[in-house]
Parts: sequence; C-alpha cells; structure tokens
Amino acid sequence: MPDRKTLERAEKDEREGTSPSTQAGEFVREKIHHVREGKHGARSPQQAIAIGLSKARRAGIKVKPPAKEKTSESTRRKAERDYERGHGEGSSRRTSARRSAATSRALKREPRESASRRSLSARAHAAAGTSISQRSAAARQASRTNGRAERSAAAKKPARTRRARRRA
Repeated sequence: MPDRKTLERAEKDEREGTSPSTQAGEFVREKIHHVREGKHGARSPQQAIAIGLSKARRAGIKVKPPAKEKTSESTRRKAERDYERGHGEGSSRRTSARRSAATSRALKREPRESASRRSLSARAHAAAGTSISQRSAAARQASRTNGRAERSAAAKKPARTRRARRRA
C-alpha cells in the first residue's frame, strides 16, 4: 500500500493536469526512498522503478502497459494486470500473506546501492543515450508536463545551443 503522502502528491499532480508518468513518478520516488532507508533493497535501479510503476498502476494512475516490442510478454502481462486492478476491472482478491511475505524477504536480501545517486544517474544517462530521436521525444514529453513559462524556457534552450554550435 502506498504512503498517504505519496497518494496525496499524485492526486495533486493529477489536479494540476500533469501527465500520468509524472503522477507515477511519485510512486517511483517513494520506492527509491524505501530502498535508501533500508526497508528493502532492489537488484537494480530498473527494478525499483518497475516496482514503483506497478504500485502506481494498482493505485489507479493511468500509466499504460509497455508496448509489445518494448518488453517481454510476461512483464507486459503483469503491467496489464496491475492496470486492470487499479481501474476496477481486475481481481479484487487480496494477495496471499505467504506470497507477500516471500516477496518482502526476497527484496530484503537485495542490495541498497541500486537506489544511490550514482546508480540512478548512470541509469538516466544510459536511457538518455539511446538515440537522438528518443532523447528528443523524451524532452518533448517532459515539456508537455510543465506550465507555460517552463515550456517557453525549455523551447529557448535548444535554440541557444544551436546558435552556439553555429558560431563554433
């Protein structure tokens, strides 16, 4: 169950009209903090992010499951199940106590460094370095979640960079 503060922050984001990924970011943030506090670990930054996204979907945030070519079939099915559960279509059965305890035990054995600034930074750099078009698409999506002033500033920045490159 997500913390009350996390749910409040996600609801505030929704009221402000931010994108679902921004709202889900609150759940990812919570998971990162849990790993840093030592509540449990994560095998990699991606695992911490995936757990946060799963929680967001179950809490009713409209984060779409990944596309077929983006991830494995089992991961996509799990994301679809989480999405349905958060939107009233999935199973309303409670998770078994044994399964929940087993998951908690497994996560407690995982390392804590996966949520360090260094490993998260490396993850972000790897994601940003995939290709220019993907990086550009990510920047466009990020700019849509900002207000008018932030969008304007974000639009001026690449123009400045282009001007600087032309001079060099």
